[in-house]
Amino acid sequence: MDKKILGLLNNQINAEIFSAYLYLSMASWLREKSYDGCASWMEIQYQEELSHAKKIYDFVYDRGERVILKAIDAPKTEWNSVLSIFEEAYEHEKKVTAMINSIVDASIKTRDHATFSFMQWFVNEQVEEEASVDEIVQKMKMVQKSPNGLFMIDSNLGKRK
Repeated sequence: MDKKILGLLNNQINAEIFSAYLYLSMASWLREKSYDGCASWMEIQYQEELSHAKKIYDFVYDRGERVILKAIDAPKTEWNSVLSIFEEAYEHEKKVTAMINSIVDASIKTRDHATFSFMQWFVNEQVEEEASVDEIVQKMKMVQKSPNGLFMIDSNLGKRK
């Protein structure tokens, strides 16, 4: 495996674990404010991000390389509103998408067909991740002045399995 791609994959593992940490921090803030449905949604997101990190970890070893773990930055812990949390989550997912696209671009450049193929799952997953969070943001914007609307969104998000 090309060393640049290996470095990008190691960085992506770090980014996925940071994402999990960020979503768990968001869940903590939401729980404290009694938005239990939103918190539950974030806790499921936390688990998904950890599974993404493990998927890349396993791929690196399947390719005969070694994962080098780096320090995980501390996530933000305070937000102004539920909407601001989901807006930040959306922006974060766009950043993760850009990182994944960089890995895909590098795999094309180096003709690393195995990494290119493997990363297609992540490309598709990011389309879903961005769309999911953006939908929540748009709905929250629609009900910004309605506590009842936010209550309903919180209740619906709590149904996520």
